[in-house]
Order: sequence, then C-alpha cells, then structure tokens
Amino acid sequence: MERQHHRRDDLGQPTEAVLFHQAQTGGRESLNTLMETHDGLVHAVVRRQVLGDLPYAEALQAGRIGLWRAILRFEPDRGHAFSTYAWPSIVHHVWRAVKVHTRASRAQQAQPEAEPSEWQCIACTDPATIVAAWTVHYTLHALVARLGERLRSIIVARYGLSGQGTCFYREIGAHLAISGERVRQLHSEALVWLRHPAHSYHLRSLLNRHQMSDYLWAEQETQRWLRKRGGRHGRS
Repeated sequence: MERQHHRRDDLGQPTEAVLFHQAQTGGRESLNTLMETHDGLVHAVVRRQVLGDLPYAEALQAGRIGLWRAILRFEPDRGHAFSTYAWPSIVHHVWRAVKVHTRASRAQQAQPEAEPSEWQCIACTDPATIVAAWTVHYTLHALVARLGERLRSIIVARYGLSGQGTCFYREIGAHLAISGERVRQLHSEALVWLRHPAHSYHLRSLLNRHQMSDYLWAEQETQRWLRKRGGRHGRS
C-alpha cells in the first residue's frame, strides 16, 4: 500500500513517472496524456527553428514524432528533466523534416510535369476528398524521398510511384546491375525503414493506422529484422 501511495499525487492521479512506464509498455491512454501535456514543448521548439518553405503544421507533426520518441525512451529515475531530454529529439526531427521538404521540392521542380495518373483523373466533386487524396499522395512521396538513392529507386520502380508502371525485381536489378535477389533484399530493407513508427507516423495518421498496436508491431518487426541482419540497416 505504501508503494502505491508514492506512485500517485495528492489528487490521486498517477505521477508522470508512472505515466512514462505505462506509455513505454503499451499504454495508449498514458501515451496520449503525455503527448498532450508536453505538446507546448513542441510548439516552443518549432517557433525557434528556421523552417524555410516547410508549413508550420508539418513542422509540428515532425516535432511530435520527436516528442513521441523521447517519451518512449525517457528514464525518469535518472533525475533529468523531461523537457531537457526531449528538446534535442524534437529539434532533430523538425530539422530533418525541413531538409527532406527542401530536397523533395527541388526534385519536383527539376522534373518535367508528368501526365496525370489514373487515380488523379477520377471525377470527384468533393473538395475534402481531393485534399485528403493529395495529402496522402504528397506524404507518401515525401516519406520515400527520405530513403537513400538506391533504396528510393527500388521502391519507386517496384510500386510505379513515378507513374511509369510497376517493375519486377529482375527488371530493377538489370537497371541497377545487381541480381533480382539482391533487389528483393534491398526492397525488404526499405520497407522496414518506411514502416518504422518514427518515420511513418504522419502517413499512418492520415490512413488511420496509428494505433499503439500498429507502432509496437512495426517496432518489433524492425528489431527482429535488425537482429537477423546482425546490425543496423542504413538507407543506401
């Protein structure tokens, strides 16, 4: 009973240390509580960053990913203030979002305007639907743009993201001068990176696939893949 007493504040609510523990062990409600409590920290970081052409809302989204990562890794028992611990993580994700947005914008400007794809030609009179579809489209391409050049080219070719149709592993391999089996391995590597919660949070939110169970599964799959490979994977 004494132990339980010290885990709650004067109003009988769980302390932040308890909330962190619950969030890190799959407690979605505790995670949401901590995200809401410390959202002001994300705004404080974003207001101090040079965003360039990156919309403020997207910078906030990136910062919240950094906050989410910090919550899952924070160790209250070490005695550090959470704001001090989380600040660098938020800054890192905002800065990276700015960099990715700038690179994607430059790449888009350098490419000739493509013919509209089939899904873009579908008649749609609902502006909200059009905006939602374009938001998903843009977010997906921005996420893929964060891959290294070789992994990015494999994903684009495999799924026809350039509008030129899908390709088989052997076709991609012939273009890259590697075997079809090697392409398959790199394709798997790219998917592991793309579905990682820290990278796919924005897209998952748009697609309603951002339940805690989704993130935990993706994290487990990533760790399993890394153990199988015996080390970290890059974005080559």
